[in-house]
Order: sequence, then structure tokens, then C-alpha cells
Amino acid sequence: MKSKKNWYYGKVKESLFPPSLFGIYLGVLFLMSGIHTGLIVFMNKENWSELTQTLIPMFYWGLVAVGLTLFTRRKIKKTYEEPLHKMAEATKKVAGGDFSVYIPAFHTMDCLDYLDVMILNFDKMVEELGSVETLKTNFISNVSHEMKTPIAVIRNYAELLQGKNVSDEQRKEYGESIESAAVRLSDLITNILKLNKLENQKISPEVKVYDVCRQLCECILQFEDTWEEKQIELEAEIEDEAYIKADESLLELVWNNLLSNAVKFTEPGGVITVRQAFNENCVTVSVSDTGCGISKKSLQHIFDKFYQGDTSHSKEGNGLGLALVKRVLELMDGDIQVISEEGKGSTFTVTLPAAKLE
Repeated sequence: MKSKKNWYYGKVKESLFPPSLFGIYLGVLFLMSGIHTGLIVFMNKENWSELTQTLIPMFYWGLVAVGLTLFTRRKIKKTYEEPLHKMAEATKKVAGGDFSVYIPAFHTMDCLDYLDVMILNFDKMVEELGSVETLKTNFISNVSHEMKTPIAVIRNYAELLQGKNVSDEQRKEYGESIESAAVRLSDLITNILKLNKLENQKISPEVKVYDVCRQLCECILQFEDTWEEKQIELEAEIEDEAYIKADESLLELVWNNLLSNAVKFTEPGGVITVRQAFNENCVTVSVSDTGCGISKKSLQHIFDKFYQGDTSHSKEGNGLGLALVKRVLELMDGDIQVISEEGKGSTFTVTLPAAKLE
């Protein structure tokens, strides 16, 4: 079964000028030669003058030459020139920043040639460029918006601190608000830099074999104060040990983000469950919560940068956590799946290749 990327390659014509076309040329020439011989025999039989017998074949072959030349010219124009002219116009538009360009293939899908394949690939490339440009625009817009909010908070509370009638209690409150906004701004910039490095492969993973069960326990303990403050019950089903071959510091980002989201979206009195399972091929870790859940529409975008399905918690994050998780797992040859139902909670399941211990 062919991949989606090159599904049409098996149906592409081997040549733009198939053998049948040359067969037509050969047949026409043989036919014209036969007619020429017949003309000569006829003119000799009728005793036409030598001048006539000379001029008529010249005129006849002149018509044949003109006809074949026009046919060849039309074939070349239709086969090469028209597609290339359209490609030239389209590339000019794309170079000018117009990514709405689309060139239809000249043949149907059951009889494509290599120029059609080039056109289809060009259309796909332009579509991808358009998507990248849209993401770039949205990224800049989202970064600007995310930075604007904490900066505005810092500015407003800094102005309030300069007031003459500010009590010690208010001063402490304003200071805490400034600190919180500064931390959010710092986290945003840190996550943007991390994601940029991961996406551009500027981070070389330091892969080693280590016990992921130990790491999970350590990450869970980091959130102990938070879940106790929200009176959340945490259940952990983790084996004594399970080894994977990955970058320990990058995987810590994955567990911290998943646990942080579970705590953030679980209401007081809820339950968070962390399960880990191991077999000879892979290690599976799932983080479940009894929170608000995710809508079907939001499920399609939760790994997009800056996407926040539940805007009521937007002040607690910047929508980069799951994008980081997805990219880290791609680098580690891992996978993540999400099952969620609105009002009942979500389950994020991570699968990683198990390490082979010697």
C-alpha cells in the first residue's frame, strides 16, 4: 500500500511523448509516401508535363511538412509551454507572498504525467507555505497578546505602589501581583525559547537509560502542596521500576506539564490518577483527572501553540505546555493519545519505547 505522500506515482505516464505518438508519425509518413508514389504513377500514365510532375510533388510534400510542423508545434505547446507558463505565473505570485495560488492538473488522476505530478507537488507546497505563514502570523499575534497582559499588570500595580496612601498590606498585595505577572512572563519566554529550540532541532537530546518510575514519583511529589491545597485525591499505580532510553530532563517537561494540567483543571475534591505499565516493547504512562474535560472541537487543537480550550483557566498558563509535550515525545520516538469527555475529565496516555537492558 502506497503512502499518502506518493500515492499517485504508480499511475504516472512514463513519457510525455508515448510510443503511440511516434507510431502516428511513422504511419502518416508511410501513407504520404504511398500517396506520392501513386501521384507519380498517375502523372506518368496521363503524360503530364515534366514541370507539372516536378511542381505537384513539391507542393504536396510542402503541405505534408507544414501539417506535421503545425501538429508538432501544437503538441509541444500543449504538453510543455502551457503548463510551464502557468507554473511561471504561479511562482511569481508565490514569490510576491500570494499563497492562494492553485494550478489544476492537465490530466485526470488515472492518466497523470510527470508535469501533472510537478503541478500537484507545487500546489501542496504552496498550501504548506500558506499554513506556515498563517501559523507565523498567529504566533506573533498570540505572543504579543500573551506578553501584553502580564506587562499591563506589572505596570498598573507599579503605578499603585507609587501612591502616597498605600498601606503595608496593600503594598504586599501589589508586590505579590507584580511577582506573579513577572513569573508568568518569564515562563512564557522560557517556553517559547524551549519550543523554538525543539522545533528547529537546536537541542541535541542527551539520551540515556534510566528508571522512569523513579522520575514519575519525583514529579508527583513536586505537586503535593498544590493538590493538598485544592483537596484533590491523588492515586498512583506505578511499578517498582521500568527503564526507558530517553532524555531525562526533556521527559521531566512532559510529566510536569501533564500533572500541572491535571491539577489545574480538576476541581477541589476531585481525583487525579497516574498509572504506569511496562512490557518488553514499551512503557505506558497515563494521567487521568475528573476535571471539566475537553470538547471534541478543542481535542483537534490541544497540541497547537497558544491554544487554550478552557479560557476560564487562561490566566494559569500560556497554551504552550502541550505543544512542548508533543514535540518532546516526537524527538523521543514516543506518542501521546487523549481521551476526554466534557464534564467527566480527561486521560492523557504517553507511550515510550522500553529500554533493552543487557
